[in-house]
Amino acid sequence: MRALQFMVYGGPEVVEWGDAPDPHPGPGQVRVAVRAASVNPIDWKAFSGAMSGGEPMAGTGYLGYDAAGVVDEVGDGVTGVSVGDDVFGRGRNTQAEYAVLDSWAAKPPSIDWAVAAAAGVAGETAERGLRLLEVKTGDTLFVDGGAGGVGAVTVQMALARGARVIASASEANHDYLREIGATPVLYGQGLAERVRAAAGGPVDAVFDVAGKTPVQELISLVPEPSQVLSIANFAAGQAGARVSGGGADSQPMQALAQVADLLAQNKLVIKVQTFPFDRAAEAYRISQTGHVRGKLVLVP
Repeated sequence: MRALQFMVYGGPEVVEWGDAPDPHPGPGQVRVAVRAASVNPIDWKAFSGAMSGGEPMAGTGYLGYDAAGVVDEVGDGVTGVSVGDDVFGRGRNTQAEYAVLDSWAAKPPSIDWAVAAAAGVAGETAERGLRLLEVKTGDTLFVDGGAGGVGAVTVQMALARGARVIASASEANHDYLREIGATPVLYGQGLAERVRAAAGGPVDAVFDVAGKTPVQELISLVPEPSQVLSIANFAAGQAGARVSGGGADSQPMQALAQVADLLAQNKLVIKVQTFPFDRAAEAYRISQTGHVRGKLVLVP
């Protein structure tokens, strides 16, 4: 098959669309013929060498953590899904013609392949954040970094729970935040004062998806430091905030089922910009700017 890959660390120019071994599902997994796969910041952190710990490349690197496609192989022990089913979900090395998924949900028929592909990582992360923060009807949530993939999905999933949402972004994305139901505030110096003004006082919870605001400033917005959760500032725990990188915190199958339901009801809308796989470097350059509205998606 063909897959996105890299042989050396570097910028987006090191990524190429080339031949790769066919993957096959193990127990509890399915394989899909990929119709679309989304770009996540962890992908360019991988090919840049930022996650290598200073070690040199050992073999070929592959990319992608979520995709949507048609099931064409089913692993041992898998129930509730058959060859020919349309699904979306999370896996590894998904930016390829075929990919193995570890968790998935049925793609709603009304949802475009690219939108479904964009919902895997962002949807699971948003559900995890809202669940860990126990966001419920009547709460006021502040999302720091509301216009990107995870942020925009979090805003809409929180609204679907009956919460009120304030979210930060650059001024260029404020209309977009209003469109998806959030009260926008400008990120950067003086953020906490702007959030308090928008909320009319303290907020109930803070979900930091950008990792750019000093954690003490975010903690100042809530009654207890533990009501701040970050997925981007791994030092936040030293100040009493919580940090989540997935793992034991994650309930991916339940999260993706919830995401599929919201997509089908049109309560979750994901803006996507698509690129063919052989133009992936363009998508990665845009992702690296940190100013993406919604999600970037690669298609065969």
